[in-house]
Amino acid sequence: MNEAKFPLGRIVATANAASVLTQYDLETGLLQHVAGEWGDLDEHDRQENEKALKNGTRLLSAYRSITGIRYWIITEHDRSVTTVLLPEDY
Repeated sequence: MNEAKFPLGRIVATANAASVLTQYDLETGLLQHVAGEWGDLDEHDRQENEKALKNGTRLLSAYRSITGIRYWIITEHDRSVTTVLLPEDY
């Protein structure tokens, strides 16, 4: 794994995400997110995350579970909380 680029803070998941994602999905997504591997984002959103690492704004990653379910991981601007959620939970 690459080195962590930022702190995750407290890690939480929505009830919906927790009910359909496996422990593997959660761990893999969080490891990629904290390493700056943003997953399924377009180039604009990737660049926004790179800026956010420098200026302290919110970070967003998008992944697919091992069964193909799309999920997001969002770390708040102050790095106090990281949330795992499904797009419909937003």
